Amino acid sequence: MAEFKYEITERIAVLSQSANGWQRQLNMVSWNDRAPKYDIRDWSPDNSKMGKGISLSAEELSTLKDILEELEIE
Repeated sequence: MAEFKYEITERIAVLSQSANGWQRQLNMVSWNDRAPKYDIRDWSPDNSKMGKGISLSAEELSTLKDILEELEIE
């Protein structure tokens, strides 16, 4: 499996934290030296390990924001 590089270029928010210390975070992350994207995923306490997540362009995040604003969340 090919190796990949990542760099958290900006920490934006912690969305939640589990009992074992992992945090679901919204960050700007550069993958393989590409332009940073908005990224939501779980990170270990020292950020050395990550869970599955999703990376979004600014346009995709804007579309998601519009959708979420229209949702009625209970």
